[in-house]
Formats: sequence, structure tokens, C-alpha cells
Amino acid sequence: MNIRPYQSRDEDAVVALWERCGLTRPWNDPRKDIARKQAVQAAWFLVGEIDGNSGTDPGTLVGSVMAGYDGHRGWINYLGVDPDHRGNGYGRALMTEAERLLRAAGCPKINLQVRTGNTDAIAFYNAIGFAVDDVTSMGKRLEYDDR
Repeated sequence: MNIRPYQSRDEDAVVALWERCGLTRPWNDPRKDIARKQAVQAAWFLVGEIDGNSGTDPGTLVGSVMAGYDGHRGWINYLGVDPDHRGNGYGRALMTEAERLLRAAGCPKINLQVRTGNTDAIAFYNAIGFAVDDVTSMGKRLEYDDR
């Protein structure tokens, strides 16, 4: 799998991937999330592709991850691997690259959120060294994408 920064030509494939992975929700417009990420640490929005030729054929997009760092904690969002391509180490490879970027920036800890019912994702993150923190995740919506 080739891991590279997201490019605008990837938008439709990324949205389709996120839908196949069950990552989208009506209140988060995935295209707006992509645009927001392109405005902040754009190079840390990574995609993974297979079967492509260097530069001329983009190949098949099979994974994505968004990494971010605010100076205190790193964050992982939208890690997804196409269900037909799971079990090949692609998720681990995407996380390894995201962690490399965060470490290089001096990031001391990575946080992420997983929906409590997503037991496969929780098992994956446990297997690569993540553990549940004794915290309550809270949020406040500032923008309403579904309006």
C-alpha cells in the first residue's frame, strides 16, 4: 500500500470509503470535514492506495486517516480501511505513519474517540497499544452541517 497525503482528486473515493466503513453521520458532512482539514495541517490527512502506478494511475483508495496536533495532544480521526481490504495491515500502516508525523512534531500523547458499539475498532486500537482513558468525552457543536 502506498501512503500519501490526500489530494483533491481523492474526495469522492474518500467519502465513499468513509460510508463503507460506517464513519459518516448525518450531522457531519464529510465533504465539509475534508475542506476543514485542508485548511489545517492538510499534509496530515493521509490516504492509502493499492494497485496504482507511480503518479499516472492513482490506484484504488483503500484507507484514510486524519492526524492533528494542537500543541498538547495529538488526535486521530477518520481512520478507515475498506472492509474488503481489512486484515492486510493497512490500518496499522496508516497509524504508524500518523504516529511518525505526530512524534516528529513533538507530540507526547495521541487521543482518539471510538463509538462505544464499534467493538472491532476498539479491539484494533487495543492491539496497537491504545487503552481506554478514565475520562468523559464531551463535545459542543459550533457548526451544524445538516442544516
